[in-house]
Amino acid sequence: MPAVDKLLLEEALQDSPQTRSLLSVFEEDAGTLTDYTNQLLQAMQRVYGAQNEMCLATQQLSKQLLAYEKQNFALGKGDEEVISTLHYFSKVVDELNLLHTELAKQLADTMVLPIIQFREKDLTEVSTLKDLFGLASNDVCLFLEHDLSMAKYSRLPKKKENEKVKTEVGKEVAAARRKQHLSSLQYYCALNALQYRKQMAMMEPMIGFAHGQINFFKKGAEMFSKRMDSFLSSVADMVQSIQVELEAEAEKMRVSQQELLSVDESVYTPDSDVAAPQINRNLIQKAGYLNLRNKTGLVTTTWERLYFFTQGGNLMCQPRGAVAGGLIQDLDNCSVMAVDCEDRRYCFQITTPNGKSGIILQAESRKENEEWICAINNISRQIYLTDNPENLKNSEMENENDKIVPKATASLPEAEELIAPGTPIQFDIVLPATEFLDQNRGSRRTNPFGETEDESFPEAEDSLLQQMFIVRFLGSMAVKTDSTTEVIYEAMRQVLAARAIHNIFRMTESHLMVTSQSLRLIDPQTQVSRANFELTSVTQFAAHQENKRLVGFVIRVPESTGEESLSTYIFESNSEGEKICYAINLGKEIIEVQKDPEALAQLMLSIPLTNDGKYVLLNDQPDDDDGNPNEHRGAESEA
Repeated sequence: MPAVDKLLLEEALQDSPQTRSLLSVFEEDAGTLTDYTNQLLQAMQRVYGAQNEMCLATQQLSKQLLAYEKQNFALGKGDEEVISTLHYFSKVVDELNLLHTELAKQLADTMVLPIIQFREKDLTEVSTLKDLFGLASNDVCLFLEHDLSMAKYSRLPKKKENEKVKTEVGKEVAAARRKQHLSSLQYYCALNALQYRKQMAMMEPMIGFAHGQINFFKKGAEMFSKRMDSFLSSVADMVQSIQVELEAEAEKMRVSQQELLSVDESVYTPDSDVAAPQINRNLIQKAGYLNLRNKTGLVTTTWERLYFFTQGGNLMCQPRGAVAGGLIQDLDNCSVMAVDCEDRRYCFQITTPNGKSGIILQAESRKENEEWICAINNISRQIYLTDNPENLKNSEMENENDKIVPKATASLPEAEELIAPGTPIQFDIVLPATEFLDQNRGSRRTNPFGETEDESFPEAEDSLLQQMFIVRFLGSMAVKTDSTTEVIYEAMRQVLAARAIHNIFRMTESHLMVTSQSLRLIDPQTQVSRANFELTSVTQFAAHQENKRLVGFVIRVPESTGEESLSTYIFESNSEGEKICYAINLGKEIIEVQKDPEALAQLMLSIPLTNDGKYVLLNDQPDDDDGNPNEHRGAESEA
C-alpha cells in the first residue's frame, strides 16, 4: 500500500501557519469524504431496495404459478402437464426466492451497515472533534483564550515585576497551551486515522456485495466463483493489512501522544530558562511568533501577535489564515538593537540603512529575543549568501583584529557610485521567438537589442572561436560606470533581491554563443538570435565570487544623442561562470592579435584547436569537463 499522508503530532503545539494550511487540506478531504459517503450510501440503499423488491417479486411469481391450478378455465382439458410444469417452476422460483432473500440479508449486513457505521461513527467523530477544536464557526475561537492569556503575559511590567502575578499568568498561559495542545492532538489523531478508515470503508461494503453475489450464483449455477475467489481473497488480505497498519499507527500515535503530553511544564511556559538560555548566535534563518507594535494615533499604540520568518535578505510576515507571507522589511545593511518600549520586555527595533527608525517587535522570551537580534544582524551583513556562515563570521572577526593591513588599501566604491538608486530592472531580455519570426515576415521593425535580422550569421563561419553555453537570463539594468567589476557584483545583488521580493522565478533559457566577434543569445528551440552584442562593446565581465554559476558583463552602447550608455546583464549558467569569462577574454585577445599575423600565429600555437584548425577547444583547459564538440546536452558545448 502507498504511504498515507498524515499530520505530524509534533507540530501541534507550535500551530504554525504551515501546519494550519496542511490541516485545512485534511479538513477539506474529510468534507469531501462525507459528501461522497452520503451519495454512496444512497446508491447502496437503492441496490438493497431493488434486491428486496426482487424477493417480493419472486415470492409473488411463485404464488401466481401455483394459482394456475385453481383457475376455472372453460377449456381446461389437457392442463395437467402445464400445471405440473408450473408446480416445478414454482419450486424453482421458491428456491430462487430463498437465495434472493439470503442475498438481501447479506447486502444489508455486509454492504449497507458498514457504510452507515462509518458515517455515523467515524465521520461524526471527526465532525465533533472539529467543533471542539473550534473550527466549525470561527478559525480563532479555540485560540482566543490562549491569545488573551498570552497578551496578559506580554503586558507584565519589566520594572515593577511581581513574581506572584508572573507565576499566576505563566500558569494561565501554560494551561491554555496545554488545553490547546490536547485538543489539537485529539483532532490530528482522528484525521490521521480517518485516512486509513476511509480506505477500509470504501472497500469493505463492496467485498460484502461481491461475496453475497458470488454465494448467490454459486448456489444457483456454480458459475464464475473460482475466478472471483482469488481476487476477493486478495482484497480481503488488503483490508486485513490496512487493519493491521491502522492498529499499528493508532498504537504509535497513542504512544507519541503520551510522550508529547508528558513533557515538562517548561515547554508550555514562556521564558522558562531565563537564567541561562541556550542561544544560537549563528542563525541565518529564523521563524516564530512576535508582537508587532502598530501606531493607532498620535500617542496610542496596539500590539499584534503575528508569525514572522526570514527569507533570503527579507523579513516576512504571514497572518493567521493567509496562504503566503508578505514582505515587512528588507534586512540588507539594516541594524537591530534591543530597546525599551512601553515598559515591555524583550523588545527590539530594526533600523533602515539610512538611519530611519523601522518596526519594533517583541519576543516572548530572552532566548527568542537574542536569537532574533543575532539572526537579523547576520542577514544584514549578507552572511546568508555563503555556504558556511560561521567561518565567514570568524573570518570577519580576524580581519577586524588584524592591525597589519596597509592604510593605502583602496576602499570599495559605494553602491550609489556604481548604480543609481531606483534604477529599473528588466527581467526579460528578449521577445518571444514567435513574435520575432512574425516581425521578420511582415514589415521591418527596429530590434530593441540591436541584433541583426540576417539568419545566416556569416561571421560565424570566419570566427576562430566558437563556444556555446547554456544560460538563463536573470536581469539587466543601467549602470553608472564600467571601471570596476564591483558594478557587476552589485547588479547581481540587486537583481537577485528584486526577484526574491517580487516572487519572480521564471527564467528564459538560451544558448550563449561566444565567438571572436560577438556574444549572441540563441533560442534553443528555433535557433533564432535573441540578442547580439559586439565583443568590442563588452567592457567588463566577471563571475560571482561565491556562487560560481552567476556571471555578468557590462555593455557600452552608443546612443543617438552621441553619448554612450552602460548596461550590465546577469545570467545563471549550467557550468562555472569562470569558463564563460575565459571564453570572452580569449575572444577579446583574438581581436587584438588579428591585426598582427605573427602575434595571431603565436596565439594559435598556444591554444589547442580542432582537427580542421578552426575552432578553439576550451574543454582542454584546466578544470573544464571532457567532452565532444558535438555533445552539449545539459552543459556548455562547442559549435
